[in-house]
Amino acid sequence: MDAKENEMIKVMFVCLGNICRSPMAEFMLTDAVKKARIADKFIIASAGTSDEEEGNGVHYGTVRKLRDEGIPTYLHFATPLSRWDYDKYDYFIGMDDNNVKNMKRLFSGDDEGKVYKLLDFTPTPRNIADPWYTGNFDDTFDDIKYGIEYFLKYIKEVIK
Repeated sequence: MDAKENEMIKVMFVCLGNICRSPMAEFMLTDAVKKARIADKFIIASAGTSDEEEGNGVHYGTVRKLRDEGIPTYLHFATPLSRWDYDKYDYFIGMDDNNVKNMKRLFSGDDEGKVYKLLDFTPTPRNIADPWYTGNFDDTFDDIKYGIEYFLKYIKEVIK
């Protein structure tokens, strides 16, 4: 890792399969930091706690919702989270309690306090429902948008 990368804020969004919620959050934060003209300060990625979707593309419901909202997507294939990722990222942001539990198990804990749940940054912490099961990509989008808004407020305070 070069010196410039060491100064960047490295964010890994995490859900179960890495085809719905976490890539949605990755694309949304990428778009938000570009619009805020701070993209050069971030490395943003996503992964899943399971390998069952490994290699699959982003769910069509996620792609459709992001396109409807005018948020660009790019080629992404589901990737399982690795225990070695812990040293590479500053923030591991899960979508629900199970994601957090599975990350901590994979990382053998969270000694550096890097594991969070996205909506824990907001005034109303809760889980973000998995649209794979609910079919409701609108609510998932709204929750992620809300979480990213507060995550960016948190980051702006941290980097002052």
